[in-house]
Amino acid sequence: MFKKLFGFGQSDNGAIYEAVWNGVVIAQSGDVVMVEGNAYFPRQAVGDTFLEESATTSICPWKGRASYHNVVVDGQVNVDAAWYYPDPSPAALNIKDHVAFWQGVTVRRQKSD
Repeated sequence: MFKKLFGFGQSDNGAIYEAVWNGVVIAQSGDVVMVEGNAYFPRQAVGDTFLEESATTSICPWKGRASYHNVVVDGQVNVDAAWYYPDPSPAALNIKDHVAFWQGVTVRRQKSD
């Protein structure tokens, strides 16, 4: 399904991935990067109206410091449900400007036409 190299993979040609929360597609792309089972969507593939800055951060020993967004759909807030690495380590540069999801956000693979 994914071409693997050092734990990273790009989505298959023709595969479209969607991130869905509360029945709404909040991100969609055919160019996700897979890392440790998480789909990282290009930032421009995520609807701006669905993300709200959070003060939360965490540290990954090999990717660096992660920052978080709350996911907002129809006035409902999923706290810290999206994360990204604003300044990833050299080992994780391919996820710079990408966003991943968790906490009830479903990522699904769609086939292209």
